Amino acid sequence: MSDKRDYYEVLGVEKSASVEDIKKAYRKLALKHHPDRNPGDKDAETKFKEAAEAYDVLGDEQKRRQYDQFGHRAFDGGGFQGQRFENMEDIFAAFGDVFGGGVFGDLFGGAGGRRGRSGPQRGRDLKIVLDLTLEEIDQGVERTVVLKRQDSCRACSGSGAKPGTSRTSCTTCGGRGQVHRSQGFFAMVTTCPRCQGAGQMIETPCTTCRGAGTETVKAEVPIRIPAGIEEGVRLRVSGEGDAGEPGAPRGDLYVFVQQAEHKIFQRSGADVITEIPVSFAQMALGDSVELPTLRGRAEMTIPPGTASGKVFRLKGQGLPVLEGRGRGDQLVRVFVEVPKKLSDRQRELLKEFAELERKGGGNRSFFEKIVSYFND
Repeated sequence: MSDKRDYYEVLGVEKSASVEDIKKAYRKLALKHHPDRNPGDKDAETKFKEAAEAYDVLGDEQKRRQYDQFGHRAFDGGGFQGQRFENMEDIFAAFGDVFGGGVFGDLFGGAGGRRGRSGPQRGRDLKIVLDLTLEEIDQGVERTVVLKRQDSCRACSGSGAKPGTSRTSCTTCGGRGQVHRSQGFFAMVTTCPRCQGAGQMIETPCTTCRGAGTETVKAEVPIRIPAGIEEGVRLRVSGEGDAGEPGAPRGDLYVFVQQAEHKIFQRSGADVITEIPVSFAQMALGDSVELPTLRGRAEMTIPPGTASGKVFRLKGQGLPVLEGRGRGDQLVRVFVEVPKKLSDRQRELLKEFAELERKGGGNRSFFEKIVSYFND
């Protein structure tokens, strides 16, 4: 008997679920457990691969029929096989229809994770860290970043050859980029040692780029940040990396989001947390207080007899849920603010209050009060 979990259970769908429902469930799980959002979390990576394996079967009509009839045994040996995923690139390559396009594709690299290694090499990917405030994360923003990258040399149009000349076919490999050698019954294919696999040579290099075909330039790149994005998430901006070799695409720009420390709020998923000081009188008698939110001000009622440390929940005053609907909440913890200086009148009133409290509570010891508090 297989020790694998039921694929429908993995995706959290009924056996009667439609293909679209299965796709939505997979997208939700992939977003939750993606390693970019859970760095170093092996359990999240395992669940990410488990969800991909389940979707590989249930998202395919033929495989799903086989699974419904035979369960996991349908893929144990024989010719009809499910797919096991060992790395993220395999998943993106297999499910481009799910990951490509929209915010989800931008966040996790779309279906472009797997690229061929033959022919002209694509440009190098670039990485930057972008600091965002909670207010920017709440609203979603468009930022323009300035970075240095490699662009095609303007003097030689990226060819690497001096203007007026051109690349020539490598005489060693005949332009193939590979050298074929035969030794007895064996044939060996190796990368051409002269052109390093390019298949072309530059006889007269460009004096501006010295044959590299690229030059360092400053570029301004607009970046759209979706509302509710979480710290550590990787955002991909296609084609904004270094220029590739002639005939090859540019690399991509990866933006890692970093949340700036906020003076008032802390973040917990889509919720925001804040603490507010209130007086003993407000806690004892109750009051209506005005407090800050990410989008302005809000009124909150403190009931009479509220204990210090009580947490109130303001519905919908948190952050937008990324790739979902609605907003989180604002959690407000209230605590008693003890005044550092008292006027004579305040001191007099407090002493009177303390005396009344002592008379009302009898002569119990401090220890007895603690025991009574936790037993009530």
